[in-house]
Amino acid sequence: MSDETLPRSISGLIDGLLGRIGPLEVRLARDDAEVEAAQRLRYRVFFEERGIAGDAAAARDADLFDAVCDHLLVIDASLPGPDRERIVGTYRLLPQARASGSFYSNAEFDICALSARRAGLNILELGRSCVLPPYRSKRTVELLWQGIWAYTRRHGINVMAGCASFDGIVPARHAEALSFLHHHCRADGDWSVRAVESRFHTMDLMPVEAVNARQALAAMPPLIKGYLRLGAMVGEGCVIDEPFGTTDIFVVMPVEKISARYINYYGADAERFAA
Repeated sequence: MSDETLPRSISGLIDGLLGRIGPLEVRLARDDAEVEAAQRLRYRVFFEERGIAGDAAAARDADLFDAVCDHLLVIDASLPGPDRERIVGTYRLLPQARASGSFYSNAEFDICALSARRAGLNILELGRSCVLPPYRSKRTVELLWQGIWAYTRRHGINVMAGCASFDGIVPARHAEALSFLHHHCRADGDWSVRAVESRFHTMDLMPVEAVNARQALAAMPPLIKGYLRLGAMVGEGCVIDEPFGTTDIFVVMPVEKISARYINYYGADAERFAA
C-alpha cells in the first residue's frame, strides 16, 4: 500500500457516511439485509474465487461473531438497485466492548495474554477484509482505511489487531516472507502475542542472513504489506486455517506506533468522527 492509498482528508459525516470518492461510499451496515449481503460477498471472494469448498447451499461466509461486529461496507452508488446489491467491499470490526472476552482470533492466537499484560487496552479486531476483483484499486483501499480510521477515533481504540493470511496451508511456500516477519517485525515485550500451542507453526524458516528483504516484501499479500507500512508488528508463529485454505499470522497495530506521516495524511478533519 502506497501513500496514495490513504485518504488525504476526511469530511463530515453525511447520512452516516464515513467517506466518499466519486461513486464509491464507505459506511457501516445498517441492517441484517446488508450484513447478509456482506457475508455473500465474503463467500464469493474467500471460497468461490479461490475454488475452496464452503457452504454452497447458503452461499454465505458467516459465523457467530457477525452478530456482535460492525460491518464496514464500500458501496458503488452508480450501480442500480438498493445499497445491499451495490456492496463491493467489506471489513469486519469487533470492538473490545462487544467481544465479551472472546475475539475471533482467540482460536488461533493468545490475545488474552496481551490484554492481561497491557492494562487499559481498547482493542479493535479487524478481519474478513475483501473486495470484488473489479474494485481492487487504491481508491477502494483508501475508503476502507478511511472508514477504519474514523471508527477508531470515534470509539477511542488504542490498538488494532487481527489475523492476516497467506494463501495456502503450507508455510514453507512462504518461507522467505514469513522468515522476514519473524526476524524483523515481531512484536516483543508487552506487545508480544503467540500462536496457541496446539496450532503453532514456526515462521523461522530461513536464517536472517539468507532473507532478501526486497523479495520477501514482494512476496507478501498487499494487505500485510499495508499493515507493515502503518507500523504493524506480528505475533510469534503462524497457524494453518484449513477451512479457508490459508496460513494465518497475527498483526498488532498500536495506534501510538502508527507512523506519523500516515496520521498526518488522514488530516485533522478525522477528529470530526471522534464525537
